[in-house]
Amino acid sequence: QHHATATWVAIEFFRAFGPDVGISLTPGANGRFEVYMDGEKIWDKKEEGNIYPDLSIVRKLKGVIKEKLDSLVAAD
Repeated sequence: QHHATATWVAIEFFRAFGPDVGISLTPGANGRFEVYMDGEKIWDKKEEGNIYPDLSIVRKLKGVIKEKLDSLVAAD
């Protein structure tokens, strides 16, 4: 399930932000699933009660990513 979830989450982020945002997903053994933006971990399945991201979590992560992008733009 984690690879299908990772694919879905990646598609959601790509649709929202395009290819220029440095987001990486790390699905792996033992149910590991982490989301990083520019090398900073912004979500970890194990730290979030061992649940896979659903639509509400993806919406929350999109908000976090947008805030980080806005702060990067403001810093330029």
